[in-house]
Amino acid sequence: MRAATLLPVPATARAGSMGQVAWKGLFLSLFDYKTEKYVIAKSKKVGILYRVVQLSILAYLVGWVFIVKKGYQDTDTSLQSSVITKLKGVAFTNTSELGERLWDVADYVIPPQGENVFFVMTNLIVTPNQRQATCPESDRIPDALCYKDGDCMAGEAVVAGNGVKTGRCLKDRDNIRGTCEILAWCPVEKRSKPKKPLLASAENFTVYIKNSVRFPKFKFSKMNVLATNESYLKSCRYSTEHPYCPIFLLGSIVQWAGSDFQEMASEGGVIGIQIEWNCDLDKAASECNPHYSFSRLDNKFAEKPISSGYNFRFAKYYRDAEGIDYRTLIKAYGIRFDVMVNGKAGKFNIIPTIINIGSGLALMGAGAFFCDLVLLYLIKKSNFYRGKKYEEVKSSSRKSLSSPTLNGNQSPDQVGGL
Repeated sequence: MRAATLLPVPATARAGSMGQVAWKGLFLSLFDYKTEKYVIAKSKKVGILYRVVQLSILAYLVGWVFIVKKGYQDTDTSLQSSVITKLKGVAFTNTSELGERLWDVADYVIPPQGENVFFVMTNLIVTPNQRQATCPESDRIPDALCYKDGDCMAGEAVVAGNGVKTGRCLKDRDNIRGTCEILAWCPVEKRSKPKKPLLASAENFTVYIKNSVRFPKFKFSKMNVLATNESYLKSCRYSTEHPYCPIFLLGSIVQWAGSDFQEMASEGGVIGIQIEWNCDLDKAASECNPHYSFSRLDNKFAEKPISSGYNFRFAKYYRDAEGIDYRTLIKAYGIRFDVMVNGKAGKFNIIPTIINIGSGLALMGAGAFFCDLVLLYLIKKSNFYRGKKYEEVKSSSRKSLSSPTLNGNQSPDQVGGL
């Protein structure tokens, strides 16, 4: 009987067979389930540290994220607001320029429309009966000083002055130096103002601030005035006991801003009135209340203010029987009030709740990572724990791969056989 002859398998056939085995193994591995291997480290220090980290993250998540910051709510900061202001009060003055005069809101409130920025005049310099003519410029303006006519170039505007030079230098009889003659509204404005505020009684004037707000995302609207009778608003004043009475004494507003009204009325200044709406719409609408705060906004508290106070000029024009135009120039000092409104509203929404819970769970994982670093690198027995956590498997030959070893990957039958 003829013996069978074994022919060598071609290299291409062996390569193809190995390729099929590799692809088959890769396909079958898709249905494998892998699980992590946990090492329980009997270290009290690391265990206590891990629990402290967990409790800290849990306290942060519950206390700060959900209770303080209300991380379970969707928020709306696109506040829509309108402000209407009305002032009340009268004052009486008696001056050489104006004589006896009664001042009401039409005289001292600028602008009269009642917007979120309004100005209350408390002091003024009045220059009456000005007309366009030639007159000497003020000697307090450096560019107007002269010694001869050549120092006053005709047609040249006086720097920081009141008019245009005519080319003449006007001097008193015994003075060497004079001032340039100008074409302007004459006589020019005086440079001194009353030492005491002319409208000192403005401290007792009242302002009614009506504020309406709307949060468009939640379609929620509210006002800082309750639906009540008119007699209440005529007699009430704002206080902590009456938060829905938006009628304020001007003197109280300046005092709450940390300033003295009489001192501020003399030079002028700027006061900010802040209305804050922070509404939790998971509660009743009555819990959404305005909160007021007051601050001074000008540079009064600067170390070296260049130009303290607040003032501006305006004029009232008239024409006499001969058709000549006149005006009364008023340099007004006073307090400007800026009413600023902001706020936000929040309401429960499942999406930010899930996002914040997921962030908290991720922080828990970061805590475990931190404790792993301590366990594996910072304590004395770190080498021992590192050897237990990471298992190193080396393969030097095909024989070693086929030999059963206790590497944690044997089947139960292999372990039993060993």
